[in-house]
Amino acid sequence: MESCPSIKNILLLDSEGKRVAVKYFSDDWPTNSAKEAFEKAVYTKTQKTNARTEAEIGMFENYIVVYKFVQDLHFFVIGGEEENEIILATVLHGFFDSVGLLLRGNVDKKEALENLDLILLCVDEIVDGGIILETDANVIAGKVASHSMDAGAPLSEQTISQALATAREHLTRSLLK
Repeated sequence: MESCPSIKNILLLDSEGKRVAVKYFSDDWPTNSAKEAFEKAVYTKTQKTNARTEAEIGMFENYIVVYKFVQDLHFFVIGGEEENEIILATVLHGFFDSVGLLLRGNVDKKEALENLDLILLCVDEIVDGGIILETDANVIAGKVASHSMDAGAPLSEQTISQALATAREHLTRSLLK
């Protein structure tokens, strides 16, 4: 019986294995403590690898784990043992690259926490109920950016990071004139 490729969960952990943003699409972990134990175990299993230049793929507790690290963030996409590793890796790259686009290349824990709403919207645009919707980073970032406040809004209605980004863009434009 063939089925649509699916994702069990997407994890974004910090360099100590603590949650930054996580989303589960499966009932394999019924309680919050089971989820946290799984996250800690995956982090412990993968922390000694060098997944900074390319994504790594591994098996853990009958799940396929695809992961990549950047600075103090650890990105994980996890699927069942029957899933295609290339599809999971494509989802990881879509997530990783779209977060990079939305954070303007400044991908670290501080920036991720300041823009947590954008990261969670990214996850929602990529996967819905475990079903993969989109993997193109530019499309994902475009949809997320259209959900967030536009730069033309009054500064009083923007978040601090949005206001700084708007000010930076205006300054750049005025210097280039």
